[in-house]
Amino acid sequence: MTKNLTDTELYDGDDEEGATPEAASIELQLTPEFCGVRLDKVLSQLIPEYSRSRLQQWLDDGHITVDGQPAKGKTLALGDEMIVVRPQAAPEDNAFKPEAMDLAILHEDAALMVIDKPAGLVVHPAAGNWSGTLLNGLLHHFPAIAGVPRAGIVHRLDKETSGLMVIAKTLQAQTDLVRQLQARSVKREYLALVWGLPQISGKIDAAIGRHPRDRIKMAVSDNASAKPAVTHYQRIATGTLDGRPVSLVRCQLETGRTHQIRVHMQSIGFTLVGDPLYGKPHLAPVFPRQALHAYRLGLIHPVSGKEAEWQSALPEDFAALLARTAIDAGVIG
Repeated sequence: MTKNLTDTELYDGDDEEGATPEAASIELQLTPEFCGVRLDKVLSQLIPEYSRSRLQQWLDDGHITVDGQPAKGKTLALGDEMIVVRPQAAPEDNAFKPEAMDLAILHEDAALMVIDKPAGLVVHPAAGNWSGTLLNGLLHHFPAIAGVPRAGIVHRLDKETSGLMVIAKTLQAQTDLVRQLQARSVKREYLALVWGLPQISGKIDAAIGRHPRDRIKMAVSDNASAKPAVTHYQRIATGTLDGRPVSLVRCQLETGRTHQIRVHMQSIGFTLVGDPLYGKPHLAPVFPRQALHAYRLGLIHPVSGKEAEWQSALPEDFAALLARTAIDAGVIG
């Protein structure tokens, strides 16, 4: 068997879509010893530097040919074929690339930005969302932010949660903001529409950890691995939605755990309207996302040392949802 590398080929795309040169093609001239062996096994043996799952993806996508024809992994080798493998970049390889996007920037100075994130925008690249994230947009808007860990992101919002986020533009600002978050001095207030009628106000002090049976969920937990979590809430208005009582609740976070408000409100019996993960399945279609909006953000500016605060207007979908409940948005203040 001989193994050769050909000249580098370009991905079939254009620069605006983030095309990048791929690795050199690999030519594999098989010998009789491979006769009767499945092609996918031949490939994993001859080029072990690539995982079986990645090789299978290239087979499925037509990036591996046998004597010039698209290859199939289950095909048995004859032992005299010429196999050409054209390695492709995995989606995660291009995760930290700048991408042009419209960012709703409420404030920007030399140290930080305050972004009004729309629902549907993923904050950070991860499995299933390797591009089109807020991080990609930040790298395009301010290329120097690539020198700040996580492109300056110091806290996150769930994909379907809208509202305010602060982004550090320098390492010094990020360090200061992270310390403020750890000291619980950053003011983060959310608006949530929940099913039912919780008491006028309350404090939920319950640690949150990974759900014991569903790994994509979080849950209130007393396990040693669970992290402290505190949410203060206040009921500010009530109404009805499809004949069921609902309440508009203002939530203030002391901590910032994954899914904190959604998990805490569920733990006391008041799930968020539209929540497909923690709500009741038959009620989720009422609204296409969890009704949660980060509407107020306050902090100490890391350079000036002065208090700063921003407020976000309700997005159109949330405002339309409130209109269906007969709750007057003017109560928000």
